Amino acid sequence: MTIPRDRDDAAIAVGRKNVALTNLRKIFFPEIGVTKGDLIQYYADVSDVLLPHIAGRAMVMKRYPHGAQGDFFFMKRVPQPHPEWLCTCRIEHDSGNVIDFPMIDDLAALLWVINLGCIDLNQWYARCDDVNRPDYVHFDLDPGNSTFTMVREVALLVRDGLKAIGMPAYAKTTGSKGMHVYVPIVRGPTQKQVWTFAKEFAVALAHHTKDLTTIVYHKDKRPKDRVLVDYNQNRWGATLASVYSVRPTPRATVSAPVTWEEVAAGIEIDDFRIDNMRRRLATIGDLWKPLDAKRGRFNLTPLLP
Repeated sequence: MTIPRDRDDAAIAVGRKNVALTNLRKIFFPEIGVTKGDLIQYYADVSDVLLPHIAGRAMVMKRYPHGAQGDFFFMKRVPQPHPEWLCTCRIEHDSGNVIDFPMIDDLAALLWVINLGCIDLNQWYARCDDVNRPDYVHFDLDPGNSTFTMVREVALLVRDGLKAIGMPAYAKTTGSKGMHVYVPIVRGPTQKQVWTFAKEFAVALAHHTKDLTTIVYHKDKRPKDRVLVDYNQNRWGATLASVYSVRPTPRATVSAPVTWEEVAAGIEIDDFRIDNMRRRLATIGDLWKPLDAKRGRFNLTPLLP
């Protein structure tokens, strides 16, 4: 699919669905001259590998109406009006508030959400058919005042710790400052149980690697020059930038899955960008495929109290 570059607005047919695109020539990344239309084109180009990882999940919208350098705001509830064909995920919160989140199940929905000014995509950890039972556990490695070299080192320690208890681990850059480590799990444990496991693992890791890591969440209390092993992103309603998401950085970096060999060799955040991710996918394929596969998922239940 080709997004028009010679006009501001366009109506795109995706099968039997029509998507209205607006402000296509608006500059979203001034440093590199990438427009909103270029951003939409990127997502259209990677949709085949992206959609399996976000389909069937509630999507929290983070909207940048004025581009990467402008103000942003979060939106959970699907805006009105919206296309009749857009699937939504209704989630009741503990407060009793019921929110209809959009879901990105196909290319039309993807284009529609990005057209709202969403630069990155932030999906729920559980699928909509059972929002209380995640199908992965993850750790967000936040450098704080430390270096990305330390982040890579901690990522390898997280991998080794998970491997010691038989858990497969997969890494990706956040596209911003840190890294994410994910483990695909068999659905069954509740969100609270998954969060509890992640906390216990992070606490144990931090105890043995005090010179490198911390689990202190609040920045004003966090030790300097330590990498935060953030287990709390497994809490109810929390989201992380999805794989292949473009991030609002000067070079339009991308949250990219990477091999552990690449981590050990010394990758950098800026190695993965909107301008080279398509070439990388064409060369090595989708390294994140195990996160969506039925086989190879770890059964977390025997490790729970």
